[in-house]
Amino acid sequence: MRFDDLSKSTRDDAEAVAEAIGDVNRLGVAYSGGVDSAVLLALAVRTLGPERAIGLLADSPSLARHELQIARSVATQMGAKVVEFATHEDDRAEYRANGADRCFYCKDELFTVISNTLAEDLALDAVAYGENADDANRPDRPGAEAATRHRVLRPLAQAGITKARVRALALDLGLSVADKPAAPCLASRIPHGEEVTPEKLRQVEAAEQALRELGFSDSRVRHHGRIARIEVPLAELGRFADEAVRQQTQQAIRAAGFAYVTIDLGGMQSGAFTMQIINRHR
Repeated sequence: MRFDDLSKSTRDDAEAVAEAIGDVNRLGVAYSGGVDSAVLLALAVRTLGPERAIGLLADSPSLARHELQIARSVATQMGAKVVEFATHEDDRAEYRANGADRCFYCKDELFTVISNTLAEDLALDAVAYGENADDANRPDRPGAEAATRHRVLRPLAQAGITKARVRALALDLGLSVADKPAAPCLASRIPHGEEVTPEKLRQVEAAEQALRELGFSDSRVRHHGRIARIEVPLAELGRFADEAVRQQTQQAIRAAGFAYVTIDLGGMQSGAFTMQIINRHR
C-alpha cells in the first residue's frame, strides 16, 4: 500500500489528505520547498504517481536564491517532477504599494499564470496548495482569497492537518525540511505602505544570507529605510554579546546597503506587520 511505511497516526493523516485530493487525474501542486507544500507534493506523488502529480515552482525577485535551491533539492529527494516558471507580481501596482493585502496580489499572480499558461500545457485537471488547518484559521492570510477565487484545492486544510501534524508527516516521509522554519517571501520584511522594490528585496536577501553564514538558524531583517531591524530566535539573541559576532553582523548588514543595524529584543515575530494593521481595525 502507498502509506504502509508510515506510523499509524501519520498514515491516517496521509490517507485523509489522499482522500481530499480525490480522483483528480493530473494535479499541479503550488510548491515552494517549505514543509507544507513539500508534504502535499510528496503525498500527491504517492497518491497519484509521479507522472500525475507535478510541482509548480514559481520564481520571482521576492524568492531568496537560498530557498529556490532548497526547493529544487527537496523535489529531487522525493522524486517529484517540478516545473519552474516566472511570476511578475512586481509588475502589479497593488503589489508594489504593499498594503496589508499584498499577499493577495502575489497569490493572484501565481494562480493566474498557472491557470492561463501551465494548466493547459501540463494538462492539469486541478491545482492545490499547501494551506494547513492552522493557516485556515489565521486572519493574516489574504492570499487565501486568491486561492478561493481560482478554485485552488486545499487538501491539508480540508483534511484538518495542523502544522504540527504536517511536520510529523514530513519526518515520517523522510523529508529534509521536516524542521525547516517558515520562510515567507522577502517582501514580508518591508512595512506595509512602503513600496516593494527590487533593491529593497536584494538588501534583505543579502543581509539574511550573511546572518545564515554567521550560524543563525533563522532570521528576519526588517527593512526600515536606512535601518535594518534584525529578528533572530530568542535562544540565539545572546550570540550578539560576542564581540566578533557583533562586529561581523554590523559589517555584513552595512555591506548589504543599510546605514544602521538594530536588534529586536522580541525575537522572531511571524506576520508582525500585517497583524499590527489587522489588530488596529478590530
